[in-house]
Amino acid sequence: MQSDPTTPLRPQPRPSGPARRAGTAAKLTLALVLGGALLAPAAQAAPLTAPTAHVAANPYERGPAPTNASIEALRGPFAVAETNVSSLLVTGFGGGTIYYPTTTSAGTFGAVAIAPGYTADKSSMAWLAPRIASQGFVVFNIDTITRSDQPASRGRQLLAALDYLVEDSSAANRIDAGRLGVMGHSMGGGGTLEAADDRPQLQAAIPLTGWNLTKNWSGVQVPTLIVGAENDTIAPVASHSKPFYNSLPSSLNKAYLELDGASHFAPNISNTTIAKYSISWLKRFIDDDTRYEQFLCPAPQGDRNISEYQDTCPHS
Repeated sequence: MQSDPTTPLRPQPRPSGPARRAGTAAKLTLALVLGGALLAPAAQAAPLTAPTAHVAANPYERGPAPTNASIEALRGPFAVAETNVSSLLVTGFGGGTIYYPTTTSAGTFGAVAIAPGYTADKSSMAWLAPRIASQGFVVFNIDTITRSDQPASRGRQLLAALDYLVEDSSAANRIDAGRLGVMGHSMGGGGTLEAADDRPQLQAAIPLTGWNLTKNWSGVQVPTLIVGAENDTIAPVASHSKPFYNSLPSSLNKAYLELDGASHFAPNISNTTIAKYSISWLKRFIDDDTRYEQFLCPAPQGDRNISEYQDTCPHS
């Protein structure tokens, strides 16, 4: 295990939602107008190229242009290191493992906290956390205070973990504190919905075969990808994932993905479908990286690993 030895980078919070997009568009328009005024003679000989404008439009892109192969790969373009966080050194959750890109040349990264399910610990999600980190995120795979903690408690613990991550962790200098998301399995998935409901400033939420007695999430404002499993007998989609999805506002960026023939425990082993669409969702909404929209909209067709997919495309 190793900690972060690099020179700190100052995290830069950002506005969220429409305000952020409007601000980015305004800055881009001004840059292009000024650029055109100052460089008009040169532009006649060597016109400005589209990639220059694209980079200016989204400073949060990390990594090369994605392909289907790149987001299905076991590891992405970023080398990853990890550091353990003892439960004795934190409050509000049970410690965990932080995975982070080793480079600092790309600037700061978005961050994600992941919670396990009932009776499970962080080892149940250890396959997914570094896989996401290697695509350009800081990922905190947490343990809960007890293995029997209920969804509301797991939601609070996810938020406490994010707060620790951006304020006190050894990886804090790598994180943009305005670009955060939450994920979780089973009761951790129910906790993911709780965290999204409690903190609308989050950029993305992904409940994986989530379990929660609360079925109405009409107050959630965070872009949410619900992942259910067709043969789940512990959190059946008919009484959990589908009602969760249907209760989310129709105006919200949201999607429902049902894993074909899968059980409740599908998220606990390496699963390319879960990884592929989780990465795409996090990239699209934490990084505002529209290069990943192609994997979400239009809805995937002909994938035998998916029994059902719903969405609110096109995403805003």
